[in-house]
Amino acid sequence: MGNAFITVDNVTRSFDLPRGGSYVALKDIDLAIRQGEFVSLIGHSGCGKSTLLNLLAGLDQANTGGILMHGRQVTDPGPDRMVVFQNYSLLPWQTVRQNIALAVNNVMRQASPEERRERIESTIKMVGLAGAADKLPTELSGGMKQRVAIARALSIRPGLLLLDEPFGALDALTRGNLQQQLMQICQDSGVTAVMVTHDVDEALLLSDRIVCMTNGPEARIGQILTVPFERPRSRLEVMEHPEYYNLRTELIGFLQQQRRLRQRRAELMRQAEISRAAEQRSLGVQGRVGSAPTVLRLGYLPGLDVAPLAMAIDRRLFDPSAVQVVPVSFATWERLEMALREGQIDAAITPASTPLRLTLGLDGAPPWPAITPMTVSRNGNALCLARPLGDRGVTDRDRLREWIAGRERPFSVAVPQRRGITELLLRHWLAAGGIDPDTMVRFVPIAPLAMQGALRNQQIDAFIAGRYRAAEAVNERLGVLLASDREIWEGHPEKVLTCQEGWAAAHPEALLALCAGLMRAAERCDDGGQRWAMVQVLSQPQWLGTRAAGALVQQFSVEPEGDSTGMPFNRFHADRAHASNPAEGCWILTQLSRWGWCPFPSNRVELLSQVYRPDLCERAQSLAGFAALPLPRGAFLLADGLRFDQDDPLAYLQQLPGRPSPPVQPLPVPLGVPAVSVAADDSPLPIPR
Repeated sequence: MGNAFITVDNVTRSFDLPRGGSYVALKDIDLAIRQGEFVSLIGHSGCGKSTLLNLLAGLDQANTGGILMHGRQVTDPGPDRMVVFQNYSLLPWQTVRQNIALAVNNVMRQASPEERRERIESTIKMVGLAGAADKLPTELSGGMKQRVAIARALSIRPGLLLLDEPFGALDALTRGNLQQQLMQICQDSGVTAVMVTHDVDEALLLSDRIVCMTNGPEARIGQILTVPFERPRSRLEVMEHPEYYNLRTELIGFLQQQRRLRQRRAELMRQAEISRAAEQRSLGVQGRVGSAPTVLRLGYLPGLDVAPLAMAIDRRLFDPSAVQVVPVSFATWERLEMALREGQIDAAITPASTPLRLTLGLDGAPPWPAITPMTVSRNGNALCLARPLGDRGVTDRDRLREWIAGRERPFSVAVPQRRGITELLLRHWLAAGGIDPDTMVRFVPIAPLAMQGALRNQQIDAFIAGRYRAAEAVNERLGVLLASDREIWEGHPEKVLTCQEGWAAAHPEALLALCAGLMRAAERCDDGGQRWAMVQVLSQPQWLGTRAAGALVQQFSVEPEGDSTGMPFNRFHADRAHASNPAEGCWILTQLSRWGWCPFPSNRVELLSQVYRPDLCERAQSLAGFAALPLPRGAFLLADGLRFDQDDPLAYLQQLPGRPSPPVQPLPVPLGVPAVSVAADDSPLPIPR
């Protein structure tokens, strides 16, 4: 928000605990508020709403980040910010007029007595208390006391009015009347207001935007709802607005999802304790659990995305006291997913859409509770056409559309995985160019290793896969490059680390050690001075093999022992590359729904909060010695030029051409039960190829 009046910039607030350690109340809060805007903060108890209000008031200071008001940092309380508390905070021995005068006389010291008197009387009149101006607080009703508190705050014309559940102690009738009066007062005075509330209807009536906070500790902004009701408002008109009950359902749904998430995490911790106890009994040695490293069987498909894994093992970057990583290679994503489901492997480097696909139970499989604590790589794919198509002049999307329209059978494209991130991106790009993926294209799942052969044998017209595989096809004069995924969505998540939720809860140290080692290796993969070393490692037989060396050298423009002069298509470490970002997962959900593979989940916040774990990512980054950068909340653009906002994905879906909006319904989120792990001296289970 370019013209922000209040800017909350990456604020984190933690509190020291009496017995050591700290409690993180707020984590990475970013919020911009316009002048004259009314913003409500809503969430369950303990989500940091009042903490954020105290920071805005200058009554408390953030550990990191800061708050700007009119471009100046908020460091202490000031008359430009006034707080209205739930308990009124009136001096009981002073009258209404005297309580208001206390604020006016302290702030307007340079004004004449007549100017101060005029300010006091006009403020009393504004809140409708002229007849009670000489009464003491004990002679007033609760609603009148709160009006005095509001009048005292507004009497000094603050730029920001902060309200901490101002009507929570009032009866329904009094509360309704005061809400209407507050709305009118804020509109007449033009004051900017931030209010903490538990009342959904109150938030909808008063607010321009509602900021929904996730559960604490480490509470974050989970969702921001824009309230479209015009001003001036009346309660009846608001309740008759066609969007009122949709917004109300959205808010109540968010709060219910947060409650279920809290219960879920508590149950996972309980199950993890049971798992650890069972593991100790199975070992039969008291105190042995935790002293030996966890054997972690990590599945992958050969490709450039495994560069961090290969480098981490080659350079011994995994903490040997915490984890023993056993890499397990697969030929197809289907076999890898089966092994993951059956517990034959503990974790895997998978396409970015896999954690959601597994959790939702797509493709006829039962739902499987997957999580992703980190992104392993970004970008990296390319669309490779059969060379004869390039020779016929098919050199861009428009020419491709014309060529497809002129033939009787669909355009046949090989994809590594049905409903995977590569197919989602390709469908998006094709549809944006007027090519209907459902009627004009046939998607054929083929293992990446077999794609060149399928192109050579004319079984397919094109394939989309890793950029280096496309480079191999070009080198062998089998294909021509048409587009890369950087043209579709720059910086999109390509491969992520995936494991079962219960396994992660039972083996937190091993999981963090795995992530930290991959992150340390990823930094080396992005370093131009280490590209030749990476080519040498990846060219080893257990990774990509010696045949891959030529394509890798060409892609990186690297000479032996020299720095790379080329820009890799994959990004492994730079610019928040490791982030486990629920906003990106939300876009994936829109595409899974867009093509009719599942309804759009009305409980998306719960689903994304279970699958995407930025908390684990940040802990792993700290363990690896890297700073954890906050996730941006802003909207982003893809190939079709439409703005995607994680806070309003349905509006994005409704703009997409060619298909009706998908149904919206809650989808089940399965709970992962921790399994007993393999001891350090046990051999891993055999993996079928």
